[in-house]
Amino acid sequence: MSHAGSERKANRLAGETSSYLRQHMHNPVDWYPWGEEALSRARSEQRPLLVSIGYSACHWCHVMERESFEDDDTAALMNRLFVCIKVDREERPDLDQIYMDTVTGLTGHGGWPLTVFCTPDGSPFYAGTYYPPEPRQGMPSFRQVLVGVEQAWRERRDEVVQSAAQIVEALARRPDGVDAAPDGPECVARGASRMLQRVDSVNGGFGGAPKFPTPTSLDLLLASCDALSSRKARESLDHVVLSCHRMARGGLYDQLGGGFHRYSVDAIWRVPHFEKMLYDQGQLLRTYADAWRRGGASDAELVWPVRETIDFLLREMRAQDGGFFASQDADSEGHEGRFYVWTPAQIAAVLGDARAREFCDAYGVTERGTFEEGASVLHARDGIPRATFAAERAQLLAARSKRIAPGTDEKRVTAWQGLVASGLARAGSLFGEPAWVAESAATVDATLARMFDPAGRLLRVYDRGRAHVTGFLDDHASLLEACLDLDRAGAGVRFRTAALRLADAIASRFFDASVGDLFLTPSDGEVLAQRPRSDHDGATPHSTGLAVQGLLRAAALSGRDDLRGVAERVLAAHGALLERAPEALPSLARAAMMASRGLSVAVIVGADDDARAALAARARHVLNPEDAVLVAAPGERPADVDTDWLRGRDPAGGVATAWICRGVTCSLPIQHPDELAPLGAPATEIS
Repeated sequence: MSHAGSERKANRLAGETSSYLRQHMHNPVDWYPWGEEALSRARSEQRPLLVSIGYSACHWCHVMERESFEDDDTAALMNRLFVCIKVDREERPDLDQIYMDTVTGLTGHGGWPLTVFCTPDGSPFYAGTYYPPEPRQGMPSFRQVLVGVEQAWRERRDEVVQSAAQIVEALARRPDGVDAAPDGPECVARGASRMLQRVDSVNGGFGGAPKFPTPTSLDLLLASCDALSSRKARESLDHVVLSCHRMARGGLYDQLGGGFHRYSVDAIWRVPHFEKMLYDQGQLLRTYADAWRRGGASDAELVWPVRETIDFLLREMRAQDGGFFASQDADSEGHEGRFYVWTPAQIAAVLGDARAREFCDAYGVTERGTFEEGASVLHARDGIPRATFAAERAQLLAARSKRIAPGTDEKRVTAWQGLVASGLARAGSLFGEPAWVAESAATVDATLARMFDPAGRLLRVYDRGRAHVTGFLDDHASLLEACLDLDRAGAGVRFRTAALRLADAIASRFFDASVGDLFLTPSDGEVLAQRPRSDHDGATPHSTGLAVQGLLRAAALSGRDDLRGVAERVLAAHGALLERAPEALPSLARAAMMASRGLSVAVIVGADDDARAALAARARHVLNPEDAVLVAAPGERPADVDTDWLRGRDPAGGVATAWICRGVTCSLPIQHPDELAPLGAPATEIS
């Protein structure tokens, strides 16, 4: 029988900064955070480890806590048989990667909470996800699993240790095949064509329920517009636009407060899983903005979701001391989604009967309800201009603010700061909103100021006034991208300098020349059962793909052949996978196209600030987001820039002039913004 957590003595997790770990500090489980204390006890007592991994906004993590970790009898069994470790996956993606690869390899599927049993040295031998308190739908109860695993450890230990060794060996295995850099445009074209075969052409997105936003996949379709024939490119762009429209009008999008929920439990974006993650907002800002740019910069349905999402970020997710919080929970008052859903009576109480009937009709609120207990998730009916019910949405938002809100995980994760800063910089640059670029710059400035240890190594987590956890590849890659995007947006030379510092760290601490690949953990990081390689494209971008993109961009701007060499080696190491299934590696496929085609640089020189700014604004619009925009005064030699870009670039007649260059090819001098256009490249014909 469980009882109120506040009546219990706090366990070791009370000393942690992670809000997820602290949520468990009154469990009767004798939890340890991951570290030498727990591992040493397991070794000395020869007890297996029970490693439970989750995150603050995870609904089923909360369910398993209520059902099992708060139950005294279950906790006593855990404490007697195992050394129990709680891990916040957002703080330790390295551990999460190792153990998630284990569970997917053993069971064919994964998810959180992640439940892993390991030898005392951390080598996994049995794993699953959520376990119920009683046997259910073919699943054993959690107690049955505990007893069975401990019995196997006690009676067949040699077999268990051998099995763990085989699992660790399998985790390190790489696919055989070509070891050469692939043809990037062909990879992108083929990957996009395969994606288009499994789209939902009515509702947008891919496949059926559950349905995720998958911004990395949408971004591959956008990039394929530069690689496919005009007909196929139009198909790719149309599907991205359709997906963006449907997501923003569905329940996946918070119609009152802005921002996107994690995913939809159905195929039509109607009912979401309600947590809001910072990384989703940052990535989708970029996807919507580039879809708007590629579609002719005229689709208002792609603009208002960006504006409203940024309003949400600034209102609810921005920390007073800099940066953005990690997430908002799905649950409030012990119920998922209660904060967000409405009944007709609740809406009438705010708007009055007549206006409530019109609003309910426009936003799908019915007496029967579309969610639980007769409540409905708001979704906007097609064809209704966004401005039509703006006043009513504001009234309902004000009324909703008086409800008990879901919890906010206030830690700042470096990788996610990079993603949201990139989204703000790109959207601000395209939509002509300097305030958004300034917010991006402030976020990166705060990160650069406090997220390095005394040895100059980037850290991952800032929480409760303390920066800690050695940074991983995704932290470096995302922050590198944000710095490059801010440099492109004209936010300051300091971001270019920071970008090269991060690129150097990636090349020196994450690249292993013996295998020609990048790893998720640094060479000077903690030694684990296995050094994990990059994570995968999913909720966040593939770290290796994002890092290679950043290395190529930094190399193009600075003329650093060593950085380009690392990127090319990594692409060659992944050549077999990219040849076989580019659609599974959208971020890396995009990097391969950048490497094959080269990146463009708009070189703009002039003494007239206004004329330079007009040319730069146009260049930022017509070039791809990864292409560079370099602005200088006559005779200026900016730091950290390849001198060849500015050699001989003298403005004709003293008038501000632009050149669009790719590799050794440059356009003729351009002095009128309307004449700026990207250098062409041949399309890949895939029918």
